[in-house]
Amino acid sequence: MTAQISYDNGTGVLAAHLQIEGDETLYTVFTPVNMKRELPQQVAIGFSAATGTCAELHQVSSWSFSSTLDDATVANNTIPRRRRRRPLLPVLVPSAVAAFLVLLCSAIAAALIVRQRRKRKQAEFEKGVGPRRYRYKELAVATKDFSQEGKLGRGGFGNVYQGTGLSDQDSPVAIKMLSPESFAQGRREFESEVKIISRVRHRNLVHLLGWSDSKRGLLLVYELLPEGSLDKHIYNPNRLLTWSERYRIILGLGSALRYLHTECDQCVLHCDIKPSNILLDSSRGTKLADFGLARLLDHGVGPHTTNIVKGTEWYTDPELIRSRRPSTEADVYSFGIVLLEVVSGQPPGMGREHRVDEVSPLLMWIWDLYEKGTILEAVDRRLQWDNQRLDHDCKQQMHRALVVGLWCTHPRLDTRPSIKQLMNVLHSEDVMLPTLSWSLSDVSLGSHAHNASSSAN
Repeated sequence: MTAQISYDNGTGVLAAHLQIEGDETLYTVFTPVNMKRELPQQVAIGFSAATGTCAELHQVSSWSFSSTLDDATVANNTIPRRRRRRPLLPVLVPSAVAAFLVLLCSAIAAALIVRQRRKRKQAEFEKGVGPRRYRYKELAVATKDFSQEGKLGRGGFGNVYQGTGLSDQDSPVAIKMLSPESFAQGRREFESEVKIISRVRHRNLVHLLGWSDSKRGLLLVYELLPEGSLDKHIYNPNRLLTWSERYRIILGLGSALRYLHTECDQCVLHCDIKPSNILLDSSRGTKLADFGLARLLDHGVGPHTTNIVKGTEWYTDPELIRSRRPSTEADVYSFGIVLLEVVSGQPPGMGREHRVDEVSPLLMWIWDLYEKGTILEAVDRRLQWDNQRLDHDCKQQMHRALVVGLWCTHPRLDTRPSIKQLMNVLHSEDVMLPTLSWSLSDVSLGSHAHNASSSAN
């Protein structure tokens, strides 16, 4: 980058011209400045630059200063008669050079905005040990130029393909490619996902292997999980998930959420928990994926308002839609909806294509059963549960899971449990279940733990 800065003492205009190598555009900035008013008689000069949190090396290859003013001109135009004999050069030169350097810093900043914004993002991605950056061509070869035969599915912002033959991977991988029509919005999600998932590592989180950021596309490379997403298993007529598998999936999802909310350096809000973002490995272990909508929040700090509230219909907390404040309570709500869906085998909309009110039909149906004392009627009937097939302990576990699901989705945020509380209840049979009421603002520990047996019967 070559910057040329000039100041016209007659017009008082400070001008900067910036030329970037390989770029035909000449960037120009003008501003009026009164040097005598803005600068003191004596100034210190130097170079300075910054890129925020990124670490980059800035080098000034060369610089020079020249002035068209001579002593006589300056003396006649700017110096009072009684001071004309005072030397002028020590004052004028440092002032002009200081202006030069001030504007040079502005020029460097402008150049970084125009030219190096992508490099700053890449510096963040590559900082520390984490996913590697792949060349677009390498990923295109691995997917046979993103052929349809290797397509695994489609997400909210693009297709997912199976890739093989990467030099650093012995096993096949899953490659998510953002679609061109979602490039503008998708880029924000791409950057968010790489930034956040590169900082976390847990057995119940999908492992990001690498990424590619080029003009031809934005791609994310993940470990390939052979069993695919949870939504394909809940409603699969040919392979029914057993109750033990369902409960293990619920506990795995809760474990991932507990890690994100409480065990990371910053609280990670996922903001899009749903079955299609929950992947299963070969042993039906849970892996939470897709951090495109995730947010970082300092522990102990309240949520901040966001301009974008997307999520997925039926799984997004109605309070989040109203307040536009992502929070741990909103993630707990989504977890509760997924839990109820897994246990009941029913989608949250129960056949409705679009949301017509705030409350999920599935949620209201199970609340009604809970208040009638027949909550176990919500369990997926394909499990064929009855007194002969399921023992008492299994029914207790089902009852416990359903009550926790209602607890997580309570309309009042201050009534919902933290992820630690709900996981404690799911793991321990000795912990008392809460007594819930849709109409009351409070929640108490009551008799439902003891009534689980009678309710099951």
